[in-house]
This record gives sequence, C-alpha cells and structure tokens, in this order.
Amino acid sequence: MKHWFSDLIAFQRDPLRFFEQHGRAAREPLVPLSMGPYAVMLVADPELIKPIMKAEEAVIDKGKLIFKLREIIGKSSMTLSGEAHRARRAALHHQLARGLATTYVPQIAALARAQAAALACESEFDAHHATSRLTLRVICNILFGPGVLSSGDENALCEAIKLVEDDLAADIFKVLPDLPWVAKRKKARMQSGRDMMMMVVERARKRAASASVLRALEDLDLTSEEMGDEVLLLLLAGHHTTGTAAAWLLWHLARDPALAERLAQEAQSISDAAGELRPDRLPSAPVSLAFTREVLRLYPSAWWLSREVKAPIELGGRKLKPGTSLLISPWHMHRDPRFWASPEEFRLDRKFSGPAYLPFGAGPRACVGMGVGMLELQILALEFASAYELEAADIDVGAPHPSITLVPPPIHLRIRSRVPAASDMPGAA
Repeated sequence: MKHWFSDLIAFQRDPLRFFEQHGRAAREPLVPLSMGPYAVMLVADPELIKPIMKAEEAVIDKGKLIFKLREIIGKSSMTLSGEAHRARRAALHHQLARGLATTYVPQIAALARAQAAALACESEFDAHHATSRLTLRVICNILFGPGVLSSGDENALCEAIKLVEDDLAADIFKVLPDLPWVAKRKKARMQSGRDMMMMVVERARKRAASASVLRALEDLDLTSEEMGDEVLLLLLAGHHTTGTAAAWLLWHLARDPALAERLAQEAQSISDAAGELRPDRLPSAPVSLAFTREVLRLYPSAWWLSREVKAPIELGGRKLKPGTSLLISPWHMHRDPRFWASPEEFRLDRKFSGPAYLPFGAGPRACVGMGVGMLELQILALEFASAYELEAADIDVGAPHPSITLVPPPIHLRIRSRVPAASDMPGAA
C-alpha cells in the first residue's frame, strides 16, 4: 500500500531512472508521485507542457521547489515572477539577441581556438574541466568584456559550485529535516559557496568594460544585491549548463571520427577566406546543428523543471489543488520511445520539433540564453573538429550525475592537430 513517502527512496537512489520508468509506464497525462506530504505530479504527456508554462501566474507559477534555489542565486529572474521577472528577461533578451547578430560568433570562436590550442599541449584532459572553464570565459566575455576573470577567479567559481551543488540538489526534494549538526555544516558550506561566488561577481563587475548586457541590467535600477544575484545567475546558467553539455559534445567527437570529419568539412564550407566562421551561414549548417541538438536531447543539462499550482485547476483530466507541484523531466521526455525512435541511440537524422524536445524549457519562460547556448555548442563543435582530432582515453564512461544540473562523469580525452585531407592541401586539384 502506498503512503506519503512511497516513491522517495527510489527517487533519491536514482532520479534519472525513476523519472524514466514512471514516465514510460504512464497511462495518464499526470502521474501522482508519493514524495512527501504535499501533492506531486509527474507530467507524462508533452502536450501539457506548453499550457503549464503559458498559464497565468495566478494559476500556475514557480513554487517551493524553485524557491529553494534562492539559497544560492537569491531573488534573481529564475526565482522571481511578475513584473520584476518580465523586466529583467526583456532587457537580457534584447541585448543577447543583438549580440547573436553581431559580435558573439568571432568572440566565441577565438576563445574556443585558444582553449583547444592549450589542451593540445597536454597529454590528456578531462572534458568537463576544460569545457566548464571555456564556457565561463565565454559568458564573462559577453557580460563584462574580455579578460575580466583571472584563472584564480575561474577556479574559485568552479570550486564554489562543486561545494554547494549536491547539498542544494538533495535539499530540494528533502522531506525530513537534517539532524541539527548536519544542517549546521550544510548551511556553513552553502554560505561559504555563495560568498565565494559573490566575491568573484563583485570583482568582475568592478573590472568590467561597458558591456551591453551589464548595462541593460544597470538600466533597470536594481539594488546592489539584486544586481549581484542576477549576474551570478547569468554566470552559473551561462557556463555551468553549457559546460556540461559541451563535455558530452567532445566525447561524441572523440568516439566518432567520421562525424568529426563531416563537421570539419562543414566548417570549411561555411568559413571565409581567412578561415573564420561566417555568422550568416551558421543557422543553415545542418551537420553541426543536428549534432548540437542531439547532444542536448541525450544530455539535457536542466534534467527537471517544476511549477506549482496556485489556484484550483483541471489539467490532464485531474482536478488539482493549490500547492500541487508539477514536475517535468526533459531527461524522460527525450528518452521515451513513445516520442523518439531508438531513443538511446545517437542519431543526426532526427526531427527536433514538437513538445517532447525541451532542452531549454518551453513557452514564454524558456531559458533566455537559449540562442547563446546553442550557438556556443555549435561553434565549439566546428572549431574543435576543423583543427583537431580527439581520442577517448576510455572505451566507455559512466552515467551523468543528476545534481542541480546533469553533471558528466570523468571523461578523459586526448587531442592532437588534425592532418589536412589531400583535397585541403594548397595546390590540390
């Protein structure tokens, strides 16, 4: 017989498998989960996602599960609703869209080339360690201008994330409180991690050039604390989520030399005479786009989303009471055979439209940095494949670790300069 906590142990043991099993076995659009004293529903029908995400805030909005993230990112746009959320989102969207059309491609490409060249001097490297630092430099370039963070700042921010991420993830679905001394240690770690992050944020803001994205936030007349929270969110979301996906991207480049060769040829076909990627050609580069989308399908950094019912509503054939949490799992949606043929296989011939594909969320509150993240991964694939060959040091790697994001396991790779094909050599007929 099921009780309030029937599903909690299975979820805590293996959240990814838990979501997959319950989602695939679903016989109704909403699956009730026994994870505590309040109602929790797993959304099993992708057709419900858009109505949930587009619902009026008075009916369905962010709730207690999302609010727990305030321990780290404060009252930033991820944890806010209403006019404050809309104003910040609009300002960021406008500036990021301008950058996508003008300056981001050469900036990202240059940083990717520099990182690849540095890695080529090492005998072996860990993919996630490398990509997390690369994506941190990219988002800092966009926010503050070039060269704002020192290597020490980069290390401090990455270590602070490691310090708090698992504790925060564990607390989101926690029902019973920790023992007092355990809670005290966790609170101290959380505060230490946030203090380290905010120290880096403040140093970066002081050194920043008149970067457009930072100006857009300053124009909103935010308090110093609000500004710090918003910049911290951008740093974490802009580098941590993209960095985890980028590690898997390098893994697949290393595992599939034929795919890497196709990407190298595509890079050559959309580059100018100086060898620079042409921004206007990237939206119609089919191989790198499909590659990026398939990586995000298999390894969505945001592996769960949540909303909370605020007023009585009928949804998916059920009458839901206020306080009900609605869980959406991109991990499940992206791997359910009802929506994808051979979902565990890595394939570039998929069609990535439809409600069951949501690596950046869905609806009007989808990730504001979606365009930058996609562009960054696409450029990374093209730049690495065109100039270097990657080789996996291990035959296989472990499963990702579901924390706040989907953290890759150790992925050890080797890299060397690519030998040009004969057709690419000067004077080749």
